[in-house]
Amino acid sequence: MNFTEIFSTTSLFEGDSSSPIMWLVWIVPIVIFMFYGQRIQLQITSNEISKNIEKLQKYKDDSKKELLDYLKKKSSVSADATKKVERFLEYFTIMPVDIDPSGIIPKIRHIVRSREDYTRLQVKSLSANMDQLEQSKIQNLLEVVTSLHLLHKIVRHLYLTAKKQNNFPLILPLQMMLPFIMEQAGALKDAVPALKQGQPLGDGIGPMVVGKMMLKTQKKIVAFETVCGEADFEQRRLYLLKAEGPAATVGRPGDAVEILVAEKKPNMIVMIDAALKLEGEDSGLVAQGFGAAIGGIGTDRFQIEDVATKNNIPVYAIVIKQSIKEAITLMTKEVADKADEVESQVKQMILENTTPGQSVLVVGVGNTLGVPQ
Repeated sequence: MNFTEIFSTTSLFEGDSSSPIMWLVWIVPIVIFMFYGQRIQLQITSNEISKNIEKLQKYKDDSKKELLDYLKKKSSVSADATKKVERFLEYFTIMPVDIDPSGIIPKIRHIVRSREDYTRLQVKSLSANMDQLEQSKIQNLLEVVTSLHLLHKIVRHLYLTAKKQNNFPLILPLQMMLPFIMEQAGALKDAVPALKQGQPLGDGIGPMVVGKMMLKTQKKIVAFETVCGEADFEQRRLYLLKAEGPAATVGRPGDAVEILVAEKKPNMIVMIDAALKLEGEDSGLVAQGFGAAIGGIGTDRFQIEDVATKNNIPVYAIVIKQSIKEAITLMTKEVADKADEVESQVKQMILENTTPGQSVLVVGVGNTLGVPQ
């Protein structure tokens, strides 16, 4: 191609770029996005959220069906079991007034335990002659279904409100939080098979470690669904505390620690629990720290911190890192294999921080489903 042809081609392009048609190709999209960009973005985001709402609906329906099918396998299930389950899904708990925070913890503990006691009675009424293990499994399944039901309702409410008002900024927080909500919902859905079969959960690693340490001890109940055993280690007295297995319960460690501290006067408290790992961390990573390692609404942790402070007892913690899915579903091999390592670290911690003749309270925190007493 010679210089004349090149010049002619360049002039042709320059002529096209200045034509009315090319101007329209550039200007029309800009005008459309200027006036309708937010609405288009809202529609795209709404479609994505709508798909996740359908998925939440499916999770909720499937878990509820599995619960009802599990109940129907019991020959003595009551005729109105389905209606009772449906009614339970709409139960709610109103937290006490916190304008004056003084004394708020006992009020919260009273309300939460009243709900737990009532739930326990409702589960008992679903089927006659139900043993403690089956009752705890159904109670946990009911909590899973209730949680999925609530997640679905909240996400749907925020979505429909934003769509009704055609308000894109209102839907942005939901879009940002939805991946975390769906991760939690997926974990709850995957927990159902393990709960039905009575298999150990990832959250049960704390009780598993303490249960292993108290295998040859004489166990006694010190609080509701919470047992303790005593053992000797290197001229030190160990008080081993965990929820009563193999039922799906976390017991009442706050009450148990209060009782044991008053009776035994331990010189040190060690708490073992599962903890949520950060992205990038390996599952089963064992970490040591300080303070009461216990989740939940906070009432048990308050009790433990309060009694430890009043008696000037140091509280040490050992946690086993795992994802939220690993914590509430079947315990993985990576987590289970850490039991011996955690026990070794507990004993090393005791040797480093106590002297012969002193006593230590070791608390295994978590759900004891499938973990022997």
